[in-house]
Parts: sequence; structure tokens; C-alpha cells
Amino acid sequence: MLKKRLIPVLVLRDGTIVRSVNFKHTNIIHWKPSTAVDFFNKWAVDEVVLLDVSRDQTNRNKFYDVVSELSRKCFVPLTVGGWVASVEDVRSLLRLGADKVTLNTSAVYRPNFVAECARAFGSQCIVVSIDVTGSSGAWQVVVNRGTEPIGRSPVDWAKQAETLGAGEIFLTSIDREGTGTGYDLELVRAVVDAVNIPVIAFGGAFTWQHLVDGIRIGGADAAAAANVFHFTEHSTKKAKEFMRTAGIEVR
Repeated sequence: MLKKRLIPVLVLRDGTIVRSVNFKHTNIIHWKPSTAVDFFNKWAVDEVVLLDVSRDQTNRNKFYDVVSELSRKCFVPLTVGGWVASVEDVRSLLRLGADKVTLNTSAVYRPNFVAECARAFGSQCIVVSIDVTGSSGAWQVVVNRGTEPIGRSPVDWAKQAETLGAGEIFLTSIDREGTGTGYDLELVRAVVDAVNIPVIAFGGAFTWQHLVDGIRIGGADAAAAANVFHFTEHSTKKAKEFMRTAGIEVR
């Protein structure tokens, strides 16, 4: 059995780390991305996810600079996403040092984009990010940075994304994201049961038990969190110790 992963997420707007609540990014976290990665390296994380949530691409070069800097300092795989709309965008991020790239809005509107990227770079590099609203089976996929619900089931889209060549699913509950109330475990389980590729649970985790529940109850292959790791006392090292004590095999 593959060991489970613990993944901190850095949400960046115009090159600066922000705190995100229901996809509203108003509070600036006074950490430099490079400082955060220094902590994560010490705290033995398994991967790092870096997401650009800028309102537009005016300051895109700032994000590229962050990716380049972090790739040189990060000792674990670096997954990067946000505003990825072409094969060339993926190529640029990989050249800057990303190990994986997440596809979201463009993949929904142009599903063959997933297949194009998988053919060009391999499925192991391609993560389809699925943002979801709703609950108890009435979920729907939302695109354009959480502003546009499209009335499509995340389960159906995850299954198609796997068929197209996605190597992983990064699954976010917008309703839970930043609330500290835990993952939407029913949503996570529904997507996990529908696909044969790894699913990363994100959105809502703020206690170590939430991480355990995402894996044990939700069935996720990895538990991801953002806001909880903005505070140095909430180290991923402590999170892993808690997960091991709970009987979860972590890396």
C-alpha cells in the first residue's frame, strides 16, 4: 500500500501569500514564500502546492519568480497552478522547476487540453484541480477562481479527467475552504470511489484530526491544508506524528 501524503498549500495573490476563506483572498500572510518553504523543508512535508489566485495576469512575472525561487529551495515535489491555459504555460512552469502542474478552468472548457498535456509531459506531471460547491450529492463544479458554477458533477468530471490522462485530482470544497470545519468527507469519498488515480483532499482542514479523517473516512491519498500551516507552532512534523499515532502510514 502506498503511504499517504501531507501537503501544505501556499495561496498567492500578486506574488504574496494570502489567507483564503471560501475563495476570498483578503488577508495577507506576512511570510515570504521562500520562508514558508524553509519551514516546510524542516518540517518534513511530502509535497508543496503553489496556487496563483491573482485576479488577472498583470503581475504574472512575480508568480514565475516565486516558482523559480522555490524550485531551487524546495526539497520535495512542487506542484504549481493558476492561470494555466496552454501547453506552453505548462512547459514554462516545468522549465521554471515545477514537478507537476494543475489544470482547472481551461481543462473544463477544453477537456482535450488535459490529453494534450498528458501526451506532451506525461500523466505524472498533470493534476486536474476541481473546485466544488454544494453538499450531499448536489455538488457542482465551479470555475474561473470560484466565480462560475457550471452545473456539472465533480464525480463525472473527475472520471473524464482520468480518462483524458490526468495523473491526480486536487479536490477543493469551496464551501469548506478556509472555514476550519474539516473536509467535505462525503464529497471526497464520492470522488475517490469514482477514480483509480490519487485524490488530494483540500478545503476546511484546521486540526490534525481533520487530516486523519480526510484519509481514513474520505479515502484520500493525500491531505492538503493551507491556513493551518501559516502558524509555525502548527508544524507539519506534529501533524505527521498525530497521523502516525492514528495508524496512518505516512511518508
